Amino acid sequence: MSESQLISRPASPPIQAGRRRLALALPLLACGLMLPSARAATPAAPDLYQVSRPLMGTQLDLALHGKDPSALADAADAALREMARLEAMMSRYRPDSALNAIQLAAGLHEVAVPPELMQVLLMARQAAQRNPGQFDPTVGSLCDWDFDPAHPHLPEPVQIARQLPLVNAQHLILNPRRSTAYLTQRGMRLDLGGIAKLPILQAGMDVLQQHGVRHAMINGGGDVLVSSPPDQRPWRIGLRDPHQPERLLGSIALHRGFVASSGDYERYFMHDGQRMHHILDPKTGYPAHGPHGVVLVSEQLSEINGLGAAIMVAGAETGRRQLAGMPRTDALIAGAGAGAGAGAGAGQSIWLSAGMQQRLQAV
Repeated sequence: MSESQLISRPASPPIQAGRRRLALALPLLACGLMLPSARAATPAAPDLYQVSRPLMGTQLDLALHGKDPSALADAADAALREMARLEAMMSRYRPDSALNAIQLAAGLHEVAVPPELMQVLLMARQAAQRNPGQFDPTVGSLCDWDFDPAHPHLPEPVQIARQLPLVNAQHLILNPRRSTAYLTQRGMRLDLGGIAKLPILQAGMDVLQQHGVRHAMINGGGDVLVSSPPDQRPWRIGLRDPHQPERLLGSIALHRGFVASSGDYERYFMHDGQRMHHILDPKTGYPAHGPHGVVLVSEQLSEINGLGAAIMVAGAETGRRQLAGMPRTDALIAGAGAGAGAGAGAGQSIWLSAGMQQRLQAV
């Protein structure tokens, strides 16, 4: 996603804003019923506590199993407070955030950062090193894009050409020993949208477990983290079809781990018949031309964090090759060309890794 710096728009055909798709993945109960969306705690089952809050630009849903509703409510409140604290720290839209302090000092001096932000920045650098030219946390330097449906904005080519040289992860200098970060050029900006959400969800789950909650689900707009004891029924997660986001491809059962999704239908607008979506290619400064969507399932945060966005840029074929060397990660790639079909028509193929083929069940 790119921070908006509103200027006069070019004379061009009207831009049509698309409605935001919040998720590839939706949580389902073990009995197969869709969890309702709610803005407050709802008693869906005697031992199920649910609560929703707006957070990280989406609706964050928590579902906790337990016998003591009061204890579950306290645990949920504590987890939400921690996730909100981390969001405020890592938001590029808050002028008082620790992340924004790095950007304000770009080209001037290094900035002391909190340990939680340093951890995410190190993850971002590692993802950029693993996926050069495909994932880059300094893509925030392309700050004239705006994908908000209320006021979408397509930058002029000259603006993108001026900002593109600032997109270079090698110019993010991190010193873990001193806990400092430094952007070497004025005008550089960071965007942790593709890397920060999963660690924030993990921090929320850690708080829940510190409060004794062992059976929980956190859904952050399509990125889902679940935990359940081995002797309990697993969570069922419904996977949406990126080609037709209103329908489900199927569901997977998961006791613990992440379901991370990326797609070109989440934040976008139409221009000259093309979908301008929020996943930008660090090499071109324009929306990636890769798959329509990617879903990754893993217990290992470090394996998949940033990978979905990288595959969206690199393309389905490169993504399949990379995933072939990741036996602990199961994947779905929509728009991958010929492959394992899952109810898609010609040119609308869905590729499934071997592990995902075993996981995916009809709903």
